[in-house]
Amino acid sequence: MAAQCVTKVELTVSCENLLDKDIGSKSDPLCVLLMNSSESKWYELARTEKVQNCLNPKFAKKFVIDYYFEVVQKLRFGIYDIDNKTVDLSDDDFLGELECTLGQVVSSRKLTRPLVLKNKSPAGRGTITISAEEIKDSRVANFEVEARKLDNKDFFGKSDPYLEFFKLTETGWQLAHRTEVVKNNLNPTWRPFRIPLQSLCGGDMDKSVKVECYDYDNDGSHDLIGTFETTLTHLQEASRTSPAEFECINSKKKQKKKGYKNSGVVSVKLCQVVKEYTFLDYIMGGCQLNFTVAVDFTGSNGDPRSPDSLHYISPQGVNEYLNAIWSVGTVVQDYDSDKMFPAFGFGAQIPPTWKVSHEFPLNFNPANPFCAGVAGVVEAYRMCLPQVKLYGPTNFSPIINHVASFANQALQQTTASQYFVLLIITDGVITDMDETRNAIVNASQLPMSIIIVGVGGADFSAMEFLDGDDGRLRSQTGKTAMRDIVQFVPFRQFQNSPPEALAQNVLAEVPSQVVEFFNSKKLSPPNNNPPPNPAGTI
Repeated sequence: MAAQCVTKVELTVSCENLLDKDIGSKSDPLCVLLMNSSESKWYELARTEKVQNCLNPKFAKKFVIDYYFEVVQKLRFGIYDIDNKTVDLSDDDFLGELECTLGQVVSSRKLTRPLVLKNKSPAGRGTITISAEEIKDSRVANFEVEARKLDNKDFFGKSDPYLEFFKLTETGWQLAHRTEVVKNNLNPTWRPFRIPLQSLCGGDMDKSVKVECYDYDNDGSHDLIGTFETTLTHLQEASRTSPAEFECINSKKKQKKKGYKNSGVVSVKLCQVVKEYTFLDYIMGGCQLNFTVAVDFTGSNGDPRSPDSLHYISPQGVNEYLNAIWSVGTVVQDYDSDKMFPAFGFGAQIPPTWKVSHEFPLNFNPANPFCAGVAGVVEAYRMCLPQVKLYGPTNFSPIINHVASFANQALQQTTASQYFVLLIITDGVITDMDETRNAIVNASQLPMSIIIVGVGGADFSAMEFLDGDDGRLRSQTGKTAMRDIVQFVPFRQFQNSPPEALAQNVLAEVPSQVVEFFNSKKLSPPNNNPPPNPAGTI
């Protein structure tokens, strides 16, 4: 097959004049990006963050898409008013959408269009603007930033400051990054963060970068504390012993107040520009993905002999568990050189003692729980099913800790040689929530991701809670996960989609999780003999 002409494109989204669906406050919009597969089915690619109480949102989270010149890539940008914590958007107010092709966006560079409702009528005066840029620079800037003596904007308590970084474009300033809010603090220290150079300055170290400091207000009327402009060349001179310091200037205040000095000082303690390896750099450099499957054999699935059981194998030889194993496994197995997958069950009474086990090999061979390829996992599952008694409770933590122990061993090596992906297929009712939270928070420090596929129609709110998309998961003791490693997907959302749609959605976050982990540990690919190319060269 001829090599396809592919390049990575970064999309930045903003909206204006959105419909207001909230009584007593403004809508809380989020943008979801859907793509159209070859079978005319739409599947979700990614989402931005939610912007609280705002009808003119600028989304900080970018969409990064592979752009194929020779393929028509249909996109749908959907805007929703988020009113709850569920991942499912069907229970949120729809504010409008735009359908277009990636080619249209790329050729316009900046596309502004009216939003329409499902019946194609205008969504009020709402518009969406999408800016596209080819990613040519794989470097990122790692920042450590604090501030002191910021102006107090709050009548009760102190300001709740956050920073916004802007890139200078032909059409004005474009939001590149937004930090978290530090509550009630005029001398805040923000968590370390990273901004891709492409997003911040297009790789031009002498291009102006604007930083704005705001006091966060729940109602969306954030107050500007002050602003400054600088360049990456200047920022890079920062060090912990001699930080780069910038006066935050509020021009309105400066005009009004005699003897005005500043509205506080932002101190950049670190701005380190590093080459960031991509997922392909790691895979092609010899990193192995180790894939483990864990299947839920608890009683809530129903008796496997009954057609309404989730474990019932139909006359065509399928059920939701098998479909999930096939569709995800076939993608992952290509990245695993020996194609041998450990496969486990949990929550069943197993022979010969009929004790409940939360971690038994599907092939009943503890010394060698490996199955040959996805076909081997499927075969082991079919053989195992009639031999066990579905029971309970539904404990996730033993299998997570089991895989984590291998990931911990891999971490003793000095290169990015191994990464572990645990696929848990479950009907969603979880018993050991506290232990599972602890296990996930501990695993977040290891080369490991967890994918949970929910089968059946149960309440999956516990699974959505574990998938820390709206904030970092915390353990029972209050320890925060180092990163979000859980991806939850309800299988039924994909029942009528082509088989690859589930895999695409389930595995969407794995490459970025692999990259984030190894880059944070400053680990190189195992076979990285030649020094990495300078960014921007091939």
